[in-house]
Amino acid sequence: MSAHCAHHHDDTPANDPRYRRVLWLALVLNAIMFFVEFAASWSSGSVSLLADSIDFFGDAGNYAISLAVLGMAIGARARAALFKAACMGFFGAVVLGRAIWSFGHGVPPEAATMGAVGLAALAVNLLVAVLLYRFRSGDANMRSVWLCTRNDALGNVAVMGAT
Repeated sequence: MSAHCAHHHDDTPANDPRYRRVLWLALVLNAIMFFVEFAASWSSGSVSLLADSIDFFGDAGNYAISLAVLGMAIGARARAALFKAACMGFFGAVVLGRAIWSFGHGVPPEAATMGAVGLAALAVNLLVAVLLYRFRSGDANMRSVWLCTRNDALGNVAVMGAT
């Protein structure tokens, strides 16, 4: 019995190699979509696409941080979750500033680009959300990954509604 207690095996979802692979895939897809949407936002004048591109950038960072802290102590994972929240707040302020500038300058966005890129973003976020669904519980980092992805898919629906 003491031998069993001395050898502890952690079967949490964070230690599942499938979770790590899903996070890597999510990181790559989000990084690609950041560049696609960032370029499309500037060519179309769409603040919605800019906001979503910055969100993809933040999510790629979210996935990278989550990968980095998977095996760390709970305190480190909690600090990482707080850092990710602060970054999202900063990104929101940047987008708000751009939206105010666009409103003041009366720059209408190009709807066709918004629609096409918004549809691609929705597809990526839905795919990642489906892949992460089974890993939606756990510590603050695991929950933040799931919640950000789910909320992004909902945000893409809003972008599509803005076209």
